[in-house]
Amino acid sequence: MASEVGKTFQRFAVFGDSSSSGTEMNNKNFSKLYKDCGIMDDKMVTSTDMDIVFSKVNEAQNARTTTFAQFHEAMKELGQKWFKGKNPDEALDNIYKLMEGKDPATTGVTKATTVDGVDLLTDTSKYAGSHKERFGESGKSKGLEGQEEVTDNSGYVSGYKRAGAYNKNK
Repeated sequence: MASEVGKTFQRFAVFGDSSSSGTEMNNKNFSKLYKDCGIMDDKMVTSTDMDIVFSKVNEAQNARTTTFAQFHEAMKELGQKWFKGKNPDEALDNIYKLMEGKDPATTGVTKATTVDGVDLLTDTSKYAGSHKERFGESGKSKGLEGQEEVTDNSGYVSGYKRAGAYNKNK
């Protein structure tokens, strides 16, 4: 069972942190593990309890991460709070059973929505006026070229078709 808990620890340790190796877990993921596994219920075990235990098991006072060994000690302590009246080993086993096979939940994550009005607003082929000039035929922005008005300093008016032909006729 300890290996399954180790795998769960590693999955939560790397969640949301691409630079994490999975050997240490930060306080945010520590709390997420307890919430997602149903250990923290805001009645028996609260978020304040989680923070206190996290700080207590870390040797360094301002450590921001915890190792698996420290995590195991935290589990023992929270198991006593969650399963009152049971011996520490039995409480720890019950906590581990709650954690078996759990993955970090991604509920509530913002997803792209497709609403009729959004399609009209994001389709660059339907743009008109000055906005149409900001985008190429593929729909990509032209960058500054499409945003800035480039002035023609040639000396000719904008509608003159024979620009540059004045000296060539002589």
